[in-house]
Amino acid sequence: MSSKASAIFQSLRRRSALALAILGVGLMAGAGATMPDGRPTPTGLEVPRWISLKSSHVRARQGPGLDYPILWEYRAAGLPVQVIAETTEWRKICDPDGAVAWIHRTVSSGRRSVFNTSPEEVMIHAGKSQASAVRARLSPRSLVTLDECEDGWCQVRARRLRGWVQERAVFGTQQRALCNANRPAGTGRD
Repeated sequence: MSSKASAIFQSLRRRSALALAILGVGLMAGAGATMPDGRPTPTGLEVPRWISLKSSHVRARQGPGLDYPILWEYRAAGLPVQVIAETTEWRKICDPDGAVAWIHRTVSSGRRSVFNTSPEEVMIHAGKSQASAVRARLSPRSLVTLDECEDGWCQVRARRLRGWVQERAVFGTQQRALCNANRPAGTGRD
């Protein structure tokens, strides 16, 4: 083998080793993501986790497939829902009313939003404090885009408005699973 060919071979071998190392780290990072029953998630993402609906016409099904009956249709693009279980193509979700259903992965987005489930307005503050000025009010059954949460407060935005809401005052921020993943689709809260 010529010295030039040997150098090319060594370079390819180093690149392959680096690519395998990066792939291994990526697989190990996803290895910790498990479903409630302890099995690894097909996507490598954590369950429970928050997603939002991409469209204002999302069919909720009784099971993970097109052969399962449609239970209802969501008509609110951006609605936050919590993934409580998943297959490669389908997400079992918990919605703001506590109902469980299956939706296809293509009708969901990783963009985050929050929803006011209470019958009262939620104050959107200028800062992370009840004492800060109120910039706006989030009406009941309304949603806004979520940017980040820290110290019990979440930064939200709607058009040009940015502000902070208390994390516990909105749906779409909870860390724990809100619905039991073992509950059949089409049922309400436990």
